[in-house]
Amino acid sequence: MRLIVGLGNPGAQYENTRHNAGFMVVDKLAGEFGISVNKNKFEMRYGRGAIQDHAAMLAKPMAFMNRSGWPVQKLAAYFKINSKDLIVVHDDIDLAFGRLKIKEKGGHGGHKGLKSIIKAVGEDAFVRLRIGVGRSETLSSVSDHVLGPFYDDELKLLDGILNRAQDAVVTILTEGPKAGMNRFNEKIIN
Repeated sequence: MRLIVGLGNPGAQYENTRHNAGFMVVDKLAGEFGISVNKNKFEMRYGRGAIQDHAAMLAKPMAFMNRSGWPVQKLAAYFKINSKDLIVVHDDIDLAFGRLKIKEKGGHGGHKGLKSIIKAVGEDAFVRLRIGVGRSETLSSVSDHVLGPFYDDELKLLDGILNRAQDAVVTILTEGPKAGMNRFNEKIIN
């Protein structure tokens, strides 16, 4: 069983913000593969099913981003899922808008959701799919940027980015992270 966690913030006011890119990818996967993400346990909304014949659990922490770690750790422990079988999908301001980057392990890079997960699971050896949301040219606050809605020109590209992110998760599951890195890490949406 692979645990695919999309990071975001709960609540309608955060629904279509850059910080919820991880939630959006999980929702996309749920729709594509008919997995209902409607069960609740340990402040997680989750569902189990199959993604191209691979057992998978899709999950969204219902704690705020900087407290994502505890729910992820508790759900993984309850279902006996090792951190090497964890894939975390999250936004990244250090990547240009639309760019994807897969990493097998590493630090949190200032991302509070990742920092919380690393602390809770006790290691950084899990796969991450980073979704570039870029930095704002007009807003000085990182929080205002990531908690803000996508701009109109970004919205025109968003569905294509989410489709590519979904394909990246499927590639990680079916062919492994290295194949995913080779296929998705250098591509940029124009």
